[in-house]
Amino acid sequence: MNPIVTVQEAVTAFADFMEPTDAELDAIDREMPLILADVDLIDAQIVAMDHNPNELDTRRVRRALARVLTEYRVLANRTDGQAAGGAA
Repeated sequence: MNPIVTVQEAVTAFADFMEPTDAELDAIDREMPLILADVDLIDAQIVAMDHNPNELDTRRVRRALARVLTEYRVLANRTDGQAAGGAA
């Protein structure tokens, strides 16, 4: 009988010590507005690709892209502020 090694690896891959740390969860929480904005942008692009894009599709994609850039700027500024605050 041949042992099945892949089952062992799949079971141990989700061991308790592999859970995300509090710092990693906090980072995900900080990045969530940007992640959601990216999802909205992808949704708008998919709708625009589904048919011939019209003016509404163009505006929807443009607004979604602007939101992504805004959220990215907010996240970058907040991260810089936290790093500077920790160093002081």
